[in-house]
Amino acid sequence: MPVFDFSNMQAKKEPVRCTYTMVYSDNDHASPENPILIIDNTKREWKHHSFGIFANPNKQTTFEFEEEDGTISADILKVDARFVSLLKWLGEHHIHIQLSGKNTAQGYAVYKIQEISFGGRTKLSAEDGFLQFMIERLFASSAPVEETSEITTEEEDSDEMKLTSLQSITDFMTCAGRTLPDNIRLWARRNLAVARSREVSPEERRHAQRALSIMMNIQWKSDYFKSIDPEEARRILDEELYGMERVKQRIIETIIQINRTHTLPAYGLLLVGPAGTGKSQIAYAVARILKLPWTTLDMSSINDPEQLTGSSRIYANAKPGIIMDAFSMAGESNLVFIINELDKANSGKGTGNPADVLLTLLDNLGFTDNYMECMIPTVGVYPIATANDKSQISSPLMSRFAVIDIPDYTPEEKKAIFSKFALPKVLKRIGLHEGECIMTDEALDTVIDIFSDTTGIRDLEQAAEHIVANALYQIEVDHLKQVVFTGEMVKELLL
Repeated sequence: MPVFDFSNMQAKKEPVRCTYTMVYSDNDHASPENPILIIDNTKREWKHHSFGIFANPNKQTTFEFEEEDGTISADILKVDARFVSLLKWLGEHHIHIQLSGKNTAQGYAVYKIQEISFGGRTKLSAEDGFLQFMIERLFASSAPVEETSEITTEEEDSDEMKLTSLQSITDFMTCAGRTLPDNIRLWARRNLAVARSREVSPEERRHAQRALSIMMNIQWKSDYFKSIDPEEARRILDEELYGMERVKQRIIETIIQINRTHTLPAYGLLLVGPAGTGKSQIAYAVARILKLPWTTLDMSSINDPEQLTGSSRIYANAKPGIIMDAFSMAGESNLVFIINELDKANSGKGTGNPADVLLTLLDNLGFTDNYMECMIPTVGVYPIATANDKSQISSPLMSRFAVIDIPDYTPEEKKAIFSKFALPKVLKRIGLHEGECIMTDEALDTVIDIFSDTTGIRDLEQAAEHIVANALYQIEVDHLKQVVFTGEMVKELLL
């Protein structure tokens, strides 16, 4: 009986043929000049919109074009390093896609990749818009410091894309997990294990999946901030605020500091002044200048620290805190926290002091939510607080802010604000022309005298609303073409 000796036979395994080099880029979008990848076009020029699949990356790094005369393979020459894992995933799962590109001297420069689902073909994820969602996240990330040279390492819109299913979360971790901070990536893997496990209760799995969905749908950005045009910032401040030159100067100084360091200042802003002086309006203007989403925390309505920190998952009705909800609503980690009535933060009526929770948020060392059970990076959070009485704010809180005192308006300033801002705004909203509602100088002086003992300009805005509404009534009911208000008429109307 013959005996065959296979000991000297070696299995033939062809090595992976990597044809591309990696390009390290921080561009936040693609174009023919800054493409996602470049494909060889020496054999033929490819169409602007081409269809096909990436070849299995364990065999070769090519794209298989589906042309009228059959399937034609072309080598991938260059790839943006951020997209290597995504291209591997697309190739391994034979995802049918459409490339948009331009033929150049270097090759076919691909600047758009879209998933095409038809004929029962495999989809990357159960979620529509998932591929575009991941591509946007990858563009928002920085180029990797190191990356292996092997691949192993009507159009859909991602605006409404939310990762909710375990499959989509898993796919995102595989293709774009490196866009997450290291500690969150480790946390996500652990929670994925819990969400899939059959050794824990359904309640624990539900909480793990919910926490994953919240965390994955936040775009975790770096702490690098692009330069801001000081002239544009000044224009916005002048548009939103009348006078307040010292306040505007302090804000412009902050903008110039950001331009020099490309990071947020170590201290937030604390705006202190009487009610109605525009403190919240200043905060919204700063958020607009920084081009960041904003959220508000009203400390007068928070009497328990758990409202800020969330509740533990051991409870069936557990949920994240207000701060974590703010990140989730903003959809990104860089945002402006507007903390209203900071002087009310020490009046907790529950089991602790809400002010103590704010200290961890303001230190920019990271914030821990009890429900998420993970350290949340806060380097991109810019706090702006408002208060009426800074004597009611604890020293630890005060030390974490740059304080700006907002003075009350002078009578002259109030008169200018009423005539140039409040009255025209109300006229425009109600639909009257300036010539239909006229205020004499005597009438303007009377309005200011009536509200001389009140702080801020809210009463003036309400007075403008009352006066214009009365003018509209006289025009519609009494068929007047024009209403001219005198001092006496204003007294009868407002007193």
